[in-house]
Amino acid sequence: MDLSVVFVGTAGSVPTARRGLPATLIRRGGDRILVDCGEGTQRQLIRSVGLTDLDVVFLTHLHVDHWLGLPGMIKSFELRDRDRPLTVYGPKGTEEAMRAMRVVTGRPRFGLTVVDLEKFEEIDFGDYVITAIPARHRIEAFGYALVEDDRPGRFDAELATARGVTPGPDFGRLQRGETVNGVAPEEVVGPDRHGRRVVLSGDTAPCDPIRIAAEGADLLVHEATFTEDERERAMQTAHSTARQAALLAEEADVRMLALTHVSTRYGGREIKDEARATFPNTVVPRDFDVIEVPFPEKGEPSLVRDGARPAPA
Repeated sequence: MDLSVVFVGTAGSVPTARRGLPATLIRRGGDRILVDCGEGTQRQLIRSVGLTDLDVVFLTHLHVDHWLGLPGMIKSFELRDRDRPLTVYGPKGTEEAMRAMRVVTGRPRFGLTVVDLEKFEEIDFGDYVITAIPARHRIEAFGYALVEDDRPGRFDAELATARGVTPGPDFGRLQRGETVNGVAPEEVVGPDRHGRRVVLSGDTAPCDPIRIAAEGADLLVHEATFTEDERERAMQTAHSTARQAALLAEEADVRMLALTHVSTRYGGREIKDEARATFPNTVVPRDFDVIEVPFPEKGEPSLVRDGARPAPA
């Protein structure tokens, strides 16, 4: 099952010529999950992966730089004759905000549902969940953790054959937990393997709920609006510095850290250099970059620049 994160908009509160307002697309198999939808997001999607028929939208908080692109996108879906329902999740007040936008969106024929989430509420997608993690910002804000179910352990076909199990349907019975010809599943099937975990912080100062949710994550996407020389400003606005995000990633023992929500003060290198001094496996994606997240046994997460070329070291 493929899992990737597309960085649709990586700027802070103000867009630049190279960075759009916050939006991140998670692709898992055929599922398309958008986290935040800043102004211009639909244009950013058209320029990169296309204006895909999203399955669901999660808003981290209701500062307008994180959701003002959503009414226009909903209207575009209507004009494109979308026929699949769309659900929008967010913190308390999301339903009220979207109700106020009906002057723009009307009542879409395809069916629009808006849900205010509670802290730590889980949305079940079958073989994975997305959990709303309380962040530390000036208004109620969530990060989100995508956590896959554990997978069965690796089946040792050679060992099963050596123990007298005939290849074919009996292999399937073993993998489903049945004992076959006196051979118990635990003799030939390894321990369960953890599913992947991807955590997006949204706008936040460093906080324990995000750190705990990110424990052992394959990928942590954390905001880094400032560098340490603006630490006081970060504290005043409830944002994070690059070093603070890197310290959190180090404490959580994540596999990769990706820094977003970059202030117009920086080009990106300053953010990357500061974070890598603490947590070496840090990247600062640009708009339209992609991070591929394989299963751990298949390799490490990797950054692909502009969705096409492997990134330089």
